[in-house]
Amino acid sequence: MTISPLAGKLAPPVLLVNVPRLITAYYGLTPDPALPAQRVAFGTSGHRGCAFDASFNEWHVLAISQAVCDYRAQQGIDGPLFLGIDTHALSEPARASAIEVLAANGVEVMLDARDDYTPTPVISHAILCYNRGRSRGLADGIVITPSHNPPDSGGYKYNPPSGGPAGSDVTARIEAMANAYLQDRLRGVKRMPLQQALRAATTHRHDFVDAYVGDLGSVLDLEAIRGAGVRMGVDPLGGAGVHYWGAIAERYRLDLTVVNDIVDPTFRFLTVDWDGRIRMDPSSSWAMQGLIGLKDRFDIAFACDTDHDRHGIVTRGAGLLPPNHYLSVAIFYLFQHRPQWRPAAAVGKTLVSSQMIDRVAAKLGRRLYEVPVGFKWFVDGLLDGALGFVGEESAGASFLRRDGSVWTTDKDGIVPALLAGEITARLGRDPGEIYRQFTDEFGAPAYDRIDAPATPEQKKLLAQLSPQQVRSRQLAGEEILATLTRAPGNDAPIGGLKVVAEHGWFAARPSGTEDIYKIYAESFLGEAHLRRIQAEAQTIVGDALASAG
Repeated sequence: MTISPLAGKLAPPVLLVNVPRLITAYYGLTPDPALPAQRVAFGTSGHRGCAFDASFNEWHVLAISQAVCDYRAQQGIDGPLFLGIDTHALSEPARASAIEVLAANGVEVMLDARDDYTPTPVISHAILCYNRGRSRGLADGIVITPSHNPPDSGGYKYNPPSGGPAGSDVTARIEAMANAYLQDRLRGVKRMPLQQALRAATTHRHDFVDAYVGDLGSVLDLEAIRGAGVRMGVDPLGGAGVHYWGAIAERYRLDLTVVNDIVDPTFRFLTVDWDGRIRMDPSSSWAMQGLIGLKDRFDIAFACDTDHDRHGIVTRGAGLLPPNHYLSVAIFYLFQHRPQWRPAAAVGKTLVSSQMIDRVAAKLGRRLYEVPVGFKWFVDGLLDGALGFVGEESAGASFLRRDGSVWTTDKDGIVPALLAGEITARLGRDPGEIYRQFTDEFGAPAYDRIDAPATPEQKKLLAQLSPQQVRSRQLAGEEILATLTRAPGNDAPIGGLKVVAEHGWFAARPSGTEDIYKIYAESFLGEAHLRRIQAEAQTIVGDALASAG
């Protein structure tokens, strides 16, 4: 990985997106459905693209919105649809396009009462609160966001009545219907002018801020934070939660300082990420330089990405905690301080998350539920309380209310961030200090992700490998204990390969958008052993692909 000389510095003007040109491209370019890159494609977090590339523009949003309306009609979903957006430049015009279609289809749409931005977890929370105790007239939602992707990106997510990310069975149907509309040049898409849509009898207003903020006491011990006088700092990174943090501080009388409340679609106030691009990633030390530089002002500090479904925790002693470190600490704390959770409530993790989580779960006597990449795999377990805490290596997490009932079924960056304050208040130590205890007991893992080149044919083969096609018996000098192509927790295909030894492992997954595959690896024997695992991983994968081919 080559680090850009701009990494960690404020962006020069040449890097800033030209917003007028971006909006012109949103309305002016027409996607060609014959080109795969310009079709609707739902990944693990919805459809994403860029207006400049004709991969996210008005046509896509109109087509997807009509497909969502068709899907709702097919499934008998006729309750309100909660609609939220983040602060990317393309989110406002995409919201307008979606409203025009939803209103024309007679969908009861719930918009923010102040026409403000709405974090992803707030939409999930609203859906679940509305649907509690109902068996008909169920609500669902849409979040217009490309998450932490660069400022020229746009994105569209659909959350069904379960409140979480739609499963692949749902997104495949929406994707196919949307592409059919693109192919037919939007024939059949219902639409009305925006002003008429906003005045429609089916368009309503909802106070998202009050509903979500007022309910936080059911999931967090905010009295403990206030009583301990924990000094907290938060950087919304110019994202959708920018106006939520002040409301949280005021309602619960917390010592919580918003260090930056700027909203600017160029995101010129952020430091540049490792590759020379602006990216609102709270798990990147390059993008988080602003908050890291303020760490000594607070007992604990945190940030969230643009739609506030990811978190980044900054401590005085450790600086920015890697996501896996904080997930381990949160699990250790929660399962000892939530007595109303089920005794059998399990720990959910993605298969590319750290094995430190496995060790902490074993210490606590909790079952580990390991699933493929994608938060959708956690939805059912959160809904019925079988999973107490779930997290993924990219700093996405959620957990149950204090009484053991569901809070959100989508990633929530806000509550894990505030949980860091609760941990500091209740234990008298910050999460960085607690993680150092883990390394004394379990060892200090080295974790990294790299990319390796792969042709489209090789990526397809990698996604379809069987364990028998892996001929190797050793990994970095140790016997291979497990070769997995299905997740241990739910037996779902992982779309790649995971190889496990006693003190290290790697997982390889094809990229959905680039001619590469991703190698996640970890070693409990140090950096040199990690590099050896990474090198041998490419050989093992190459040999397996040759065998499969």
